[in-house]
Amino acid sequence: MDAGLIIDNETLGASAGGTFDRKNPVTGKVASTAAAARTADVSRAVESAARAFKTWSRTGPSERRSILNKAADLLAERTPDFIRVGISETGGTGMWHGFNCMFASKILREAAAMTTQIKGEVIPSDRPGSLSMGYRQPVGVLVGMAPWNAAQILGVRAFAMPLACGNSVVFKASEKCPQTHKMLGDVMVDAGLPSGVLNVITHSAADAPEVVNALIDHPLVKRINFTGSSRVGRMIAERAAKHLKPCLLELGGKAPLVLLDDAHLDGAVNAANFGAFMNSGQICMSTERIIVDNKIADAFVEKLVVKAGSLVAGDPTGQVHLGSVVDHDSIQHIKALIDDALSKGAQLKVGGAPSEGTIMPATVLDAVTPDMRIYYEESFGPILSVIRASGDEALIAAANDTDYGLSSAVFSQNIRRAMDVARQIEAGICHINGPTVFDEAQMPFGGVKDSGYGRFGGSSGIAEFTEMRWITLEDPAQPYPF
Repeated sequence: MDAGLIIDNETLGASAGGTFDRKNPVTGKVASTAAAARTADVSRAVESAARAFKTWSRTGPSERRSILNKAADLLAERTPDFIRVGISETGGTGMWHGFNCMFASKILREAAAMTTQIKGEVIPSDRPGSLSMGYRQPVGVLVGMAPWNAAQILGVRAFAMPLACGNSVVFKASEKCPQTHKMLGDVMVDAGLPSGVLNVITHSAADAPEVVNALIDHPLVKRINFTGSSRVGRMIAERAAKHLKPCLLELGGKAPLVLLDDAHLDGAVNAANFGAFMNSGQICMSTERIIVDNKIADAFVEKLVVKAGSLVAGDPTGQVHLGSVVDHDSIQHIKALIDDALSKGAQLKVGGAPSEGTIMPATVLDAVTPDMRIYYEESFGPILSVIRASGDEALIAAANDTDYGLSSAVFSQNIRRAMDVARQIEAGICHINGPTVFDEAQMPFGGVKDSGYGRFGGSSGIAEFTEMRWITLEDPAQPYPF
């Protein structure tokens, strides 16, 4: 078994003895075998975390910082192992998994730095002799759930800041990369994290509803953070709401890159190419829509097609730009979107869905309109839609014509104009003259609308993973009206 559960810093099998296989999306061979947790295992993990919280929540910031920094060092050292396993489990390229390890290390270091930035405030009181404080403290047992598409980055993000704030965590691994996520738990154990502070649960796809519901419903779990699809995020939020448990949800996206008529074309082409096709378009921030002014649309599309056509797609173990998508179901979904769009007048400029296999080239559809499924539906693959409009008002309207609102970008050589457009785009993130795919560990990361709510990163993350309390110090001999 490649990926057992981690409970009390020990690697264990599931209590019922179940396992499941994750298959390599390219070869079809077994990439990893993992423990298939059930409700009883969830209880063991949560109870372990609850015991550990009593001590960990009182551990000083220097010790927490030291462990998180040591974990960052170990993750960097183990990058070759993460690359090997990541390629096998998800089909992403070595470059992508290497980048994941680098950025995940930064997230750990940023969390380490924030251990001394968990601050409250003294609030003026009208009561003489009274000291009133806004006091931040750890919450308790938190649940973190991460997806497969940026396995190391999003896995670490699910627990790094919660741990820095003094919480204990049960980390639910993705069934599509169980060994990769279990390896993150190993890093934390080997860095010296005390027993039970971080427990890792792996489960089969069939058992996912049971495991997720058990995690949300457990009375010792206080908060949940989830990164994944909007469909699942909505179900998690609804179930958590029954228990009045707060959630942080980072969900799907349909990121627009808006090109005003004075956009720097070569820069916009480079940004669109990177934003759409990095990790085969399987990033929550991936550029799915180009919203381009008609005045420059033809020239832009011509350049974009040349750039996209130069990208090499192939076996992710080789030197390629695009490796595999995560499974054949993704290819079938994208093919259905393409067929629908072509039947309604869109133009396939380059690429297309493969007839077999999971390796898909960079694909560009032009003349996409609102009557096509791909205009609204998240594709989550290496396909980019070009939507044409005239004038800034129409471009903004098209950018906002979506249920999603995570990342976005605007290209213009007039910064005041670009800022005005950026403020009107309904998204949690907007980059001017840059790609939609961009993140830094200290930034407030999250979306609006169907892309979720709450923010990871920096001081925003502290607010999500601590409880703000009002505590007073008063004169015991103070007078009362009766």
